[in-house]
Amino acid sequence: MAEFKWYGHFNADDSYTITEPETPRHWYNYMFNNEYVSFTSQVGFGEGLCQDDLGRRILLLSNRNIFLAEDNAYWSLFGLPLDYGYTDYACNHATGFSTITLSYKDITSTVRIFVPNEGRRELWSVTITNNGDTTRTLNLVSYAKTEVDGTYRPQCYSLGQGGFNEEKKAVYAKDYRPLWSKTNRKIYCYMTSSEEITGFDSRRNAFIGPFGDEQHPVALRKNGGCTNTDCNSEKLCLALQNTVTLAPGETKTVHYQLGIAMDNFDEITSPTAEGVEADFAAMTAKYAADLSGVSIKTPWKDFDHLINGWMKYAAHMGSRWARVRHNGYRDMTSDTECLACVNPKLAWERMKRVLSYQYQSGYAPRTIADGRIKDNNFADNTVWMTYAVNTIIKELGDPSLLYETVKFNDTEEEYSVYEHIRRSVDFLYNFQGNYGLVRIWGGDWNDCINNAGLKGKGVSVWLSIAWVRAGKMFAEVARMLGKEDDAKLALERVDDMTKKIDAYGYDEKGGYYIYARTDDDIIMGSSDCDEGQIFLNPQMWAVLAGMEKGAAVMDKAEELLETPIGIRLSYPAYSYQRPYIGSMAEKFPGVQDNGGIYLHPSAWKLAVDSILRRPDRVEEGLRKMLPWDQTYDDGTIGQTCGEPYAMYNSYFAPEVGYRAGTPGQSWRTASSSWMLKSVVEFIFGMHPEIEGLRIDPCLPLCWNECSIVKVMRDCTFDITFKGDGTGTDVLEIKVDGNVIDGNIIAPIAGKTLKVEVKIGKKD
Repeated sequence: MAEFKWYGHFNADDSYTITEPETPRHWYNYMFNNEYVSFTSQVGFGEGLCQDDLGRRILLLSNRNIFLAEDNAYWSLFGLPLDYGYTDYACNHATGFSTITLSYKDITSTVRIFVPNEGRRELWSVTITNNGDTTRTLNLVSYAKTEVDGTYRPQCYSLGQGGFNEEKKAVYAKDYRPLWSKTNRKIYCYMTSSEEITGFDSRRNAFIGPFGDEQHPVALRKNGGCTNTDCNSEKLCLALQNTVTLAPGETKTVHYQLGIAMDNFDEITSPTAEGVEADFAAMTAKYAADLSGVSIKTPWKDFDHLINGWMKYAAHMGSRWARVRHNGYRDMTSDTECLACVNPKLAWERMKRVLSYQYQSGYAPRTIADGRIKDNNFADNTVWMTYAVNTIIKELGDPSLLYETVKFNDTEEEYSVYEHIRRSVDFLYNFQGNYGLVRIWGGDWNDCINNAGLKGKGVSVWLSIAWVRAGKMFAEVARMLGKEDDAKLALERVDDMTKKIDAYGYDEKGGYYIYARTDDDIIMGSSDCDEGQIFLNPQMWAVLAGMEKGAAVMDKAEELLETPIGIRLSYPAYSYQRPYIGSMAEKFPGVQDNGGIYLHPSAWKLAVDSILRRPDRVEEGLRKMLPWDQTYDDGTIGQTCGEPYAMYNSYFAPEVGYRAGTPGQSWRTASSSWMLKSVVEFIFGMHPEIEGLRIDPCLPLCWNECSIVKVMRDCTFDITFKGDGTGTDVLEIKVDGNVIDGNIIAPIAGKTLKVEVKIGKKD
């Protein structure tokens, strides 16, 4: 079994410092506000884009670099190429910013990158120190690869226009794009500096060169700096040069702003040291406030850093930016539900934004992108809304918020939040196909089962079960407002759908729920199938929906699906294309949803195992998700190569070969958000109720002592758990030293409640 290689370490403030730049792949950090999102790896590689309310986007940045040039030499302050001889390298990824430090030729440099709280922009601060004994004069050159004029392809039209604006001291790239507008408007992408400009380039062929690359720009190789080029009908770039003179021991800082201005040059500003530091302080203060609602302490210190520093931050980003590549409705909704355990007030505002994209019929789209609301024939988008609203209202303890109003995307008048979710539940119940189950249409949560129901007959057993859960949660919400008739109707429908699921969605021979029945009534996920005999999600959601067979079908799922690196999403994997399924069956066996270990469902399983009171399974599930924990590795798994401070969408299954055990993409996944929710709400048992905080944990038995601090309705619950390793039942709860009856504690605004919970095994 190969030992996990960290390439760095967590810090006391939950940040992560990478000390070896040559990680197995780029290790990223994300930065964002409501209009702009950017990311960088430990060597500066990344992107930055802005977006309007309908997903119209400008890819301002498709890579970045910063160079120092002196005489006939130049080098990157980001550490590429990896072998040019620098020392003292470190990259610190933290909430909202990253810094990259190295030393070369007696110059120590630190580059800090962050996105301020407002504006379509990011800020780079470059600090350089002369460690030598002679005065040095260097050209500091910042470079941004931009795609505002479209991605470059050989033998294609390049119509970019760019140059230098003397009044604004900005290198700029001009184009026409429909941002916050249905028609094209003038756009200026720009870079400005806090110091005097001594050179610029806006033409990529002049700076990089037709035969150069981004690590070896021809302008630096031949000229030692920028060449002062305008651009007309060629590929654009943004490069600025400052000439810096440093006496021995002297340190100087230069700030750069990369941004987008609309219509004219008026919005272009140059950064100042005071302004940048004020923006940085405001950004760090905002995240500290936004994410202060929960913190944990367990015997697993690295795990604490992951939850306290990174899963909260990832949920925050996902709630606003979904999967970044597009604005998935389901993704934004579910991540907002998860954010509620940390910041329900922000989650409520985010949820109302999401509801504004819903149709008045109750249906919700797949995504908002390219200036359009796109349905994409997905069936499940509406089901997540009730979960989120129910959770947030319980966190806030104020059902009257349900009367706040939001437009549908196809109405001018506003409707209550309650009406939005009532229509969503009604729509999906009535969206019936074969056997009266909920249609799968062009995909449910599993995007890649995209051919099973396009004729409108195929049904998803998983989605029907998920609707049962939504129906029950809607009934709770209706009763909060005294709407007993709505609650009664919802529960009657729950009973009806449950009977249909058990009659037409249960495999008696296999002892578990099938996944789907296609338009032609081909069953997916039964013991009689040659491949894809069982799917994990219906079994887990039977527990989440409170269905009678839940515990039994989960036992069967674990028997058939568990592996040393986590539980599979399905098994056996499909080995050949099946047109009635879609792209799931076109993936290599063991990859992602085709028999892979998908970590979003693994995070759901943490909640499921907690509900079933299985602390041993909770511990096993956590250990298998954590990239550095190899407790269950049987020696056949390859080196996990992803960021230890992030969560991934999947691990590749053992049969994938050299990729076995390695992760899929990081950050852009609900695995992070649902790990957070499962840990806080289910494992630590912080269940919000209208009456208060219900404490019902299912902690790993090895956590003999652990704690959580949770803010709820302006009351701070400081909770310590002590156990004897025999069980995870609540034996006694003390609040400020006094034993209470039951396990619900009413919050007291403005007060910190000291809570002691004794856990073990009830007689």
